[in-house]
Amino acid sequence: MAIERDLVGYGSNPPQVEWPGGARIAISVVVNYEEGSEYSTLDGDAAHESNNEVPSPVPTEDRDLANESFFEYGSRVGVWRIMDLLDEFDVKSTFFCCALAVERNPQVGRAIVERGHEVFGHGYRWEEYFKMSREDEREAIRRTVESLERTTGERPLGWYVRYGPSINTRELVVEEGGFVYDCMAYNDDIPYYVRVNGKKWLVVPYSLEVNDTRFWRGGMNSPGDFFETLKNTFDTLYIEGEKNPKMMNVGLHCRIVGRPSRIVALRRFLEYAQGFPGVWFARRIDIARWWMRNYH
Repeated sequence: MAIERDLVGYGSNPPQVEWPGGARIAISVVVNYEEGSEYSTLDGDAAHESNNEVPSPVPTEDRDLANESFFEYGSRVGVWRIMDLLDEFDVKSTFFCCALAVERNPQVGRAIVERGHEVFGHGYRWEEYFKMSREDEREAIRRTVESLERTTGERPLGWYVRYGPSINTRELVVEEGGFVYDCMAYNDDIPYYVRVNGKKWLVVPYSLEVNDTRFWRGGMNSPGDFFETLKNTFDTLYIEGEKNPKMMNVGLHCRIVGRPSRIVALRRFLEYAQGFPGVWFARRIDIARWWMRNYH
């Protein structure tokens, strides 16, 4: 599939967006549930996961027990702290679910649905889809859907992979037949359509800017930094939303913002944003369905 770049987008004439209730901003809170799906020699990988808050001194081919425990915190403690906070503020989110992670902690999968959040396809595990053959990638998508349906009782309607898509990913997602949209782009503040095999296909773009991974990757040193990033993004989009409503992405990880000191930033932001009129906290599937009903 030939994928052309679009450097123009909506340009200076974006659509006149109207969110439900006349909201000026739609806020999508995304919780990435990945713990237990990272690289591990226990799962036959050649090296242990290197993405961590603390650089690993352990040889890559050996188990790094300290690193493993960082991830375990997210599934044992962090995910519940985040879900409890979202319940407190009555915010429904989208859970980017690695299927293997949910298999290894099925009570999380049940809780996602019971608490009204969206089950979203985030790959079977932390696989590098851009390195896969077309058929291997197709099988990984199928396996993810089957697994999440089994563990949560719901099939994912959206798709996003951690290391970025291959040139085949979007086409395979459309061919699978059960997905509604994908989030495999960072290039806009509102949804848009692309053509895939002659079919109109919805993209609900994501963001790595308002994302707690920056605690690990650099650029964010304290919960105050995270709150300021959240607040500044909200303020800008809320002001712009008076004339042309926008969408704000908030990316979270259970092992990162699920820590006691960092979740304070999320609490402060939810309190701040809910203090304004015209704010719609929405699951991504709700944003996608609204867009497809109103913007063709």
